[in-house]
Amino acid sequence: MSQTNERDPTRIRKRTVTVSGHVTSVSLEEAFWDVLKGIAAARDLSINSLVSEVDATRSGNLSSALRVFVLSELLGGTPSVPE
Repeated sequence: MSQTNERDPTRIRKRTVTVSGHVTSVSLEEAFWDVLKGIAAARDLSINSLVSEVDATRSGNLSSALRVFVLSELLGGTPSVPE
């Protein structure tokens, strides 16, 4: 059965972010966007600032780097971005 619900956590959502002064698009599942928003709020940062911090430490694709960052945060591992 196919879900058409706007809040489907597996739905890929493309959003525009500003990373270090440059506008770019990032595609992530809704669930990852939700967690990123929570992490940013907990650190008193904007999404753009948090994404810029992850961007500064990545070696590959930004979307993948954001997913790994979220996973690391949720697992309580060593954050890939300093607080």
